[in-house]
Amino acid sequence: MGLLPRLIEIRDNLIDRIAEAKWEGWLGEVEGLDTSLTGANDKLVQMDAATARTASAVDLGMPTFIQIAGRATNT
Repeated sequence: MGLLPRLIEIRDNLIDRIAEAKWEGWLGEVEGLDTSLTGANDKLVQMDAATARTASAVDLGMPTFIQIAGRATNT
């Protein structure tokens, strides 16, 4: 399993645990889980930004030897 699907799974689990903690009245638990959820959401935003940067990369190609050497031979 890749990092992104696992992070999404963790975020979704945190959301469920926050709902449960609120239902049970565990306010201290809610605060800690909210902090973890904020961290998970921030990491997802970072990963999306990194993916966007990678997707917008331009292939500059591979230069040929003649382009690198800067001269040609006449026969």
